[in-house]
Amino acid sequence: MNNNRRVHLEIQTHRKNPRGLIRTSFRKDGKNSHETISTLTGLSFEQLKLIQAALQGNVVLKKDFVIKHSKEYGASYALLQLAKDLELDKMIYSRTSEKWVQDSLAMIIGKVIYAGSKLSLTRIASDSCLWDICGVNTEKIDVNLHCYKSMDELFKRQNSIQKKLAMKHLNNNSIILYDITSSYLEGLYEDSEIVAYGYNRDKKKGHEQIVIGLICNSEGCPIAVEVFRGNTKDESTIENKIAQIKKDFGIQNAIFVGDRGMITKTQFNRIQENEVNYIRTISALTHSQLANLCEQEFVQMSMFDEKEIIQVIDPDNPQIRYGLSKNAIRGRKDKVTRENLIKKTEVELEKISNLKRPADDATTGIRVGKIINKYKVGKLLKVEIKDGKISWERNQNKIQEAEALDGLYVIFTDVKEEEMNISEIVQAYRKLIGVEQAFRNLKTAQLEIRPIYHKTDERIKCHIFLCMLAYYLMWNAKQRLLPLFEADQDGQNKKYTFEHIIERLKSIRKETVEIEGVATTIITECDEEQQLINDYLNVKIK
Repeated sequence: MNNNRRVHLEIQTHRKNPRGLIRTSFRKDGKNSHETISTLTGLSFEQLKLIQAALQGNVVLKKDFVIKHSKEYGASYALLQLAKDLELDKMIYSRTSEKWVQDSLAMIIGKVIYAGSKLSLTRIASDSCLWDICGVNTEKIDVNLHCYKSMDELFKRQNSIQKKLAMKHLNNNSIILYDITSSYLEGLYEDSEIVAYGYNRDKKKGHEQIVIGLICNSEGCPIAVEVFRGNTKDESTIENKIAQIKKDFGIQNAIFVGDRGMITKTQFNRIQENEVNYIRTISALTHSQLANLCEQEFVQMSMFDEKEIIQVIDPDNPQIRYGLSKNAIRGRKDKVTRENLIKKTEVELEKISNLKRPADDATTGIRVGKIINKYKVGKLLKVEIKDGKISWERNQNKIQEAEALDGLYVIFTDVKEEEMNISEIVQAYRKLIGVEQAFRNLKTAQLEIRPIYHKTDERIKCHIFLCMLAYYLMWNAKQRLLPLFEADQDGQNKKYTFEHIIERLKSIRKETVEIEGVATTIITECDEEQQLINDYLNVKIK
């Protein structure tokens, strides 16, 4: 091509989408001729106009360049693409274009990026592309229409969605993790069937609560969640959960792992005897159960070892295996904890003893009983009440007996030895940390399951379910980012956290730019770090 030929852009608008032809004009045999050098597609009319102006030699001055608006784009886009890649949108509902599905995706993604309430999420539309990216193209996002109404539809689909998650992440040989936590609420819930006073794990005295049961696979990926009444005991949920795993999820031969004390001996025997709901289990003994086991003839204290897990078979029930172990660090913690509880009890007893107006023995006994029940060290103290006055001393024999159990723990199971050895059984139990991690993410600043603003039971349950789906998205994002996190471990100051990842993605903006009266939208280019993050997430920003 003759380098003296002048290049220009011809814009064609007769098609559905405009296209640009980069052409050159020249004289040949006394006639004007044209040659097409390249074709530009996929650009808006405004963008083509800017290219046309540049080829014409029109220089854009700073005063003619105005950024009219800028919105967060990168985090919302990346997480939506991840959700689609995981087929989470299809798991919610096959017709993904349904308005409530788009609203639900916006709430799930928004929970990961922004946390906060549903109302606060509706107010970010002017600063974030979240709702628009999810397909909600409206100037005003209404909390009742786009959040609460869509939550009602999502709640109807909870069982179906959880079955699909189980189908994707579980099989007949899976290890299934189950644990329970509680979440307190504020305000009055007189008409609620699930909000009640109970054992408060959040240490929020005087608050009613709900109980939350979470099922995860062996890696800690959330599968299903259920909300129970606030005074529900952990162990009372087990048999229904096992029935759900077998009936709803179609899992027959999985191994159920529950936290210590969740599976009682009576319950364990009942599960074994139930041919329909029988499923193999792994759990750990509570402190009192451990003490009772150590009184049996087939267990001696010398069996507990810090370096090796010792297996013991129950002679009364040969199907049950116990894994005996000892942890010195945990032993020191047990001793410190017990000493602190004794001291707190003694301080409270001292307060009662120093009251200016001594009460009768019955009243004093009630006061002392409350203190003893609160700190659970009654067996470790000898307390005497006489003429309204109290005296006490430490029961050294009982304290020594308690010290002998410090750092000891026992895992028990009915899984056959040819399937899993005792070390594998213990490792399976330790995987419960994955559920604990899920609860930490759900209840702390990352996803902020609290405070719960909803007042109806169905909305409360759907809020918990929506938070679980948000954690599902976050968990999968973290899995893809593992190489990035692992490579960062060698440094003294860790650079990469999930919060940092989200902030870096949020700085990818969608901006409305006006040049010489022509407005267009552009996406800011990814820097090297942002591109690396998106590569790990398998996302292409466009």
